Amino acid sequence: MIRAAIAGVLGFILIFIESLIVMWLKGLQTIEFDGMSPFISIWAMNFFLVFTIATHIQTWFVNRPNFNKAEEDNFY
Repeated sequence: MIRAAIAGVLGFILIFIESLIVMWLKGLQTIEFDGMSPFISIWAMNFFLVFTIATHIQTWFVNRPNFNKAEEDNFY
């Protein structure tokens, strides 16, 4: 549930950042999304991007190796 909330908020922040980058590259003053449907589509794309990254980070955090073990447990 926390991942979904984080992904929702960061999805909107990414829309803002992406819009700024496009305005800077094209030399525009504003961006028009042509309605609510394209805006929601862009937000959904960003939502799922952030959600998958958050899921990967959570999985890594749970399965990360414990580097605090004794040296005899290390077979490298």
